Amino acid sequence: MTTVLALNAGSSSLKYGLYTVSATGTDTLFFGAEAIVGDAREAVSRIAASLTANALPRPDVVGHRIVHGGPALRHHVRIDAGIRQQLDSARAFAPLHVPMALALLDAAQASFPDTPQVACIDTAFHVGMPGVARTLPLPRELRALGIERYGFHGLSCDSIVRRLGHDVPRRLIIAHLGYGASVTAVEQGKSVDTSMGLTPTGGVIMSTRCGDLDPGVLAHLLREHHYTEGQLESLIDRRSGMLGISGVSGDMRILHADAVSGSVTSPGARLAIAMFCYSVRKQIAAMMVVLGGLDLLVFTAGIGENDAVVRATIVEGLEALGVRDVEAAVRVMSAQEEEQIAWRSWQVVT
Repeated sequence: MTTVLALNAGSSSLKYGLYTVSATGTDTLFFGAEAIVGDAREAVSRIAASLTANALPRPDVVGHRIVHGGPALRHHVRIDAGIRQQLDSARAFAPLHVPMALALLDAAQASFPDTPQVACIDTAFHVGMPGVARTLPLPRELRALGIERYGFHGLSCDSIVRRLGHDVPRRLIIAHLGYGASVTAVEQGKSVDTSMGLTPTGGVIMSTRCGDLDPGVLAHLLREHHYTEGQLESLIDRRSGMLGISGVSGDMRILHADAVSGSVTSPGARLAIAMFCYSVRKQIAAMMVVLGGLDLLVFTAGIGENDAVVRATIVEGLEALGVRDVEAAVRVMSAQEEEQIAWRSWQVVT
């Protein structure tokens, strides 16, 4: 048995778990979560103190979710000085995620100095996508710089496929709907297309991220309104999506409450919810075309797991696309990214 501490730094939260792992599977010893941290060393120190307070063993391995490893790092890997340098160069691909993950990595190395550290790369699940899905319609010289569709939420998708096991259908669509959201087409257990692109900003409408957007909008803002690089980044990652549409919040729970409150902002909240569902539904329909049909649609992550109203709104009309029994073709499964980090980390070091 190997004890693995899994650190999952998202765009809005830090989740962590301690697991024992062997060839037969994983067992959870400890699990926790907190709002995204400002001081990574303090966060890791609190986690280490919690392990001690609960009389839990120190980890044999620490696994880290790394959202983007850049063009050169596309597989889960043990971290050494060279890998750490490659991870640092990938900051520009996911500025909402990678800097915090690297701060946690450095803090974990300081707290557990003799413990192997493993980078679990979120893009790894999508590395085998066919060229028609992976390639962006850009000149060859730009594509040579690693500008392509990478796809994200790979550990979540990997976890779903692993837990389905022998029951994984030939045509599976995974809708990971949380603060970030994506839709992935999985054929015979392998990713063949996904909604996010070069960065975690593309695809469906999200909490504060715009998703797919006419690039002419950005050119217009640069040309006519003199936006800076920082202003554009803030716009597409932090001020758009459901927050931008509603003017209220990017939190679906707050939007639901405001939508029925009869307040002056209720129409905006209702529009944000409707646009989110519409955006996801369109992506599911597109992925059904990619797969030539649908055997199973899995909803996962915070919204996907907990919001029955949103799920029902999204699946409306799937019957028209050939899904005869919608209830039989839809499942809700928890996004067990931390357990998957532990499992993949164990595989790397053994």
